[in-house]
Amino acid sequence: MPTYITREVSKIWRRIVLEVSVELPILFEKWPYILFGVIFQYIHGVGARLAYYLHRPGPLLHDLGFELLPELGLENAYISETVFASVFVSFFLWTFHPFVFYSKRFYTAVLWSRVLVVLVVSQMLRVVSFMATQLPGPNYHCREGQPTATLPPPRSIQEVLLLNFPHGVLYGCGDLIFSSHMIFALTFCHTYCKYGTKIWMKRLAWLVMVVLSLLIIASRKHYTVDVVIAWSAQSLAYAKERVPTLVGQPLLPMNNRAAKDSRAKDEKLMNGNSENHSSDWRQWMPLNGKPLDNGSPTAMQVVDNEN
Repeated sequence: MPTYITREVSKIWRRIVLEVSVELPILFEKWPYILFGVIFQYIHGVGARLAYYLHRPGPLLHDLGFELLPELGLENAYISETVFASVFVSFFLWTFHPFVFYSKRFYTAVLWSRVLVVLVVSQMLRVVSFMATQLPGPNYHCREGQPTATLPPPRSIQEVLLLNFPHGVLYGCGDLIFSSHMIFALTFCHTYCKYGTKIWMKRLAWLVMVVLSLLIIASRKHYTVDVVIAWSAQSLAYAKERVPTLVGQPLLPMNNRAAKDSRAKDEKLMNGNSENHSSDWRQWMPLNGKPLDNGSPTAMQVVDNEN
């Protein structure tokens, strides 16, 4: 293996180790939010399963989106799922990019705690909505005459709690108001637009959100109202000053000079040069010019520069 490749691999590995040492104390502090967020994904799945038992198929409701958008058909239903999977994977990888690249504007543990709290709030609203109001499902397997449109009464509690994974999670009926796909996608989009750095990526993200919304309607997976309410409810859940005060603000904006200084320190550490540094060896400089470096990543004050 060429020498320069070995050297770069060594730098990346050292950076990963250093980032882990910085993130672990924060993860130990934020783990209740993250754990509850993960557990609530299962609770949300149980709620969707209960909605499936309550679902009663019927004639499709009049929907303006169905009239304006051509129906993609069952054979093209994968298109919206492919777009959603691309959004999910790309966002997940982006949240861990500070472990590899030099640019760091947030703590990954705090960012995910915030994302999960937003998802939990949105999903709570969603469960209340689809349990309170049942609509006849527009998806192909939920329509009248389809054997999969209804479920027989559960014979045991295990049938409800086990969710018939993964088929029962992917092919449910009755959990319409409002779109779960849009909850996740919009949460990821809002998060990147708040903490990302690339303007063109932010514009692309919003464009993808619009395309995904249209694809969901064209695939007849949701009524138009389900998508519209998802946009409104998720924006409400992500509203300014609600979540940051609960889980902390992960944003660490830096000016150009601070970024160059941080990169120079990274280069020294990656090359094996020792320095007298604490576990968080970078100096973060917010846009107002006040340095935030007291030697402790968990006690570090973070200034919110939201407009």
